[in-house]
Amino acid sequence: MEAKKTKLKEIDIKHLDLKTIKGLYLEYKEIINYLIFGGLSTVVNFASYFIAARLLKIDEVASSAISWFCAVLFAYITNRLFVFDNKSNTKKGILKEIISFFAFRVLSGILCDVGTFALMVKVFNINDIISKIVTQIMVIIVNYIFSKFIIFKKQEAA
Repeated sequence: MEAKKTKLKEIDIKHLDLKTIKGLYLEYKEIINYLIFGGLSTVVNFASYFIAARLLKIDEVASSAISWFCAVLFAYITNRLFVFDNKSNTKKGILKEIISFFAFRVLSGILCDVGTFALMVKVFNINDIISKIVTQIMVIIVNYIFSKFIIFKKQEAA
């Protein structure tokens, strides 16, 4: 028997049970998985940076680039397998997905992570920690939009 999806407005918090939690997960699976694997991508980023910079003694900037690549590769694989349902199965389609995934991550990094951060801190004199939090929220939203509507866009049935 298939579990029923549950909308947030249908929840009685006092009577929350496993069936309701499962229904919520099914209703919001894509977003929940995106956030879970996004968090794990951050762990991959920090862990690979630590390994490269501290254990292998690679330059900090090079280690940062390596850790970014590892995190984006991890994010691509997990987004492809566990977050978005539509997946290319041809070599050409997969290559297109990978290239567009990395390209849009570079774009969001330049526009949000670096550009907006610099604007907030240098032009508007906003605290760097607050600016970093705001820009990371922007990056998460922008990357989700790029992934859902461009990179892993569901193909129309022929």
